[in-house]
Amino acid sequence: MYGMSRQDEGAVVDAAASAAIPHDQLAEAIAAAREAILARQHPDGHWCYELETDCTISAEYILMLRYLGEREPELEAKLAAYMRRCQGTHGGWPLYSGGELDISCSVKVYFALKLVGDHVDAPHMRAAREAILQRGGAARANVFTRIALAMFGEVPWRAVPFVPVEFVLLPRWSPFHLLKVSYWSRTVMTPLAILCTLKPRAVNPDDLHVRELFTVPPEDEKHYFPIRSALGCVFLVLDKIGRTLEPLIPKFVRRRALKRAEEWIVPRLNGTGGLGAIFPAIVNAYESLALLGWPADDPRQQETRQAIRDLLVIRDDEAYCQPCVSPVWDTGLTSLALQEDLQGAPLPALTQALDWLKVRQVLDAPGDWRDTHPDLPGGGWAFQYRNDAYPDLDDTAVVAWAMHRAESGGRYAEAIRRAADWLVGMQSKNGGFAAFDSDNDHEYLNQIPFADHGALLDPPTSDVSGRVLMLLGYLDRPGDAAAREHALAFLRREQLDNGAWFGRWGTNYIYGTWSVLMALEAVGVDPQAPEMRRAAAWLKSCQRDDGSWGETNDTYFEPVQAGQGTRGSAAQTAWALLGLIASGEASSPEAARGVAYLLRTQRDGGWNDPGFNAPGFPRVFYLKYHGYSHYFPYWALARYRNALAGRRG
Repeated sequence: MYGMSRQDEGAVVDAAASAAIPHDQLAEAIAAAREAILARQHPDGHWCYELETDCTISAEYILMLRYLGEREPELEAKLAAYMRRCQGTHGGWPLYSGGELDISCSVKVYFALKLVGDHVDAPHMRAAREAILQRGGAARANVFTRIALAMFGEVPWRAVPFVPVEFVLLPRWSPFHLLKVSYWSRTVMTPLAILCTLKPRAVNPDDLHVRELFTVPPEDEKHYFPIRSALGCVFLVLDKIGRTLEPLIPKFVRRRALKRAEEWIVPRLNGTGGLGAIFPAIVNAYESLALLGWPADDPRQQETRQAIRDLLVIRDDEAYCQPCVSPVWDTGLTSLALQEDLQGAPLPALTQALDWLKVRQVLDAPGDWRDTHPDLPGGGWAFQYRNDAYPDLDDTAVVAWAMHRAESGGRYAEAIRRAADWLVGMQSKNGGFAAFDSDNDHEYLNQIPFADHGALLDPPTSDVSGRVLMLLGYLDRPGDAAAREHALAFLRREQLDNGAWFGRWGTNYIYGTWSVLMALEAVGVDPQAPEMRRAAAWLKSCQRDDGSWGETNDTYFEPVQAGQGTRGSAAQTAWALLGLIASGEASSPEAARGVAYLLRTQRDGGWNDPGFNAPGFPRVFYLKYHGYSHYFPYWALARYRNALAGRRG
């Protein structure tokens, strides 16, 4: 494309031939990407790309319908078609394309397919069943899957952790308190505690079951909870004691706890955004409030049900359910890519996008973060269209940076100031920044039986800290000097021996390394500084023969594979390029080869990455941001052009 021969993606690119990228080819590619990006802008100015995950969420949508005794035949057929297509060659379903079988996902998908009418002796069902049984059966599924099975009567309630609703009555100083776990955990756990306490039974109108997925009859299974650590063993003992003592809980205490949980949920229902604006929490809220007697025609229940429907992506032949939506994130990052390209040239579409973002800043709305920072004025942005109780630091840094780059005449000055003040106020004690909270690092809680996913907390991470430091560096406010130094020290401590940084919210070390390198550049770290040189050398060492970079989600299981994968990715190539440019390597042969890869693989102004490119929870839940293969390569090409021309982005 653009005058270059169309080689196969796996072809080896000659470094000498790609050392100099013709300016006209680069300019044409950037213009084509810009045109494709602008064509996807919504009329009100924002962007929102699909956010795909594994088949678990789609299966849970069907399980929700059958729990409620409902059917949506046309939609169910499309969801089933999607799930069948995503089945792996191993017979089950992975957490990301090309991944190993995940037993929890596979059990839910098998159950969902059976509920919509797939016969157990169909080849795909037989293959799935055999694969699940070979790995120990449904009893080995995670806590969330076993809770779903308990609600359908497939396993006894002793197969799930003891999650009494009374935990909402615990004081803040207690070892467990809602404020000591992440936002996603508290929004999922609180309504789930109502369900686990009242132990409802799914309507299941066809009375279908999955006993065939167990190697031991579920009522006879003795080993639902593997021992993960010495502390985990202690928590299992406490879990058993709690179950034994539960009948002694006074009825008035239970009634009070149920009411307290309801009173916690209701102010956070978030309209058609839903509780926490994430699928599991929204569904749990709908089901738990129905269990407490809320009728389906209650306006708040109708809004919650609409929030669930709004997550569906429906096509002619298939459908899937998103875990949430990403309009603020997509709009902020797309704006940064456009700004890199335009270099200050006026563009009404960009102003419209930033104005759309401006009115969504969360200023005075109540939020959980205020419980630990009562005197800190608001100023963040949420990830979704609406999630006022839970603005996040990563989105806030991205949006404020985009506004800072566009600032003229004070249009966004107050929004930027409020954002920066809020971010500095949310810095954790170790100098880092988390996604939604500060100092949410009570690691012992990841050992409770409920937390077998190991993602109960929201500790500071390198990628989010890098993004916040990048904003603070570009703003260069004197009053933030201490916060910048503290964050910089945190990032230096977090650098790995190989020179990379871990990526919590994007796959994986390439994402983390890019995020930090851009921050180091923003605060003026010398490109020859040791941390810069080590990171750049690591990125170069990971480049594939075809000029691309590509890293698998397997690296969350096997860190030794850091930077490695079976195929190149346009988004990951863009991250590596942005990192190399930030470290002073724009003129390197590796950067030129990466750019050549992006030029060669561009089609119709965009790129197509088939793989998942981010974790929701490492080792548990993964995502494919469809926008990443559009705005990140565009951003990288524009920044490469500007760097070679001596213009700082």
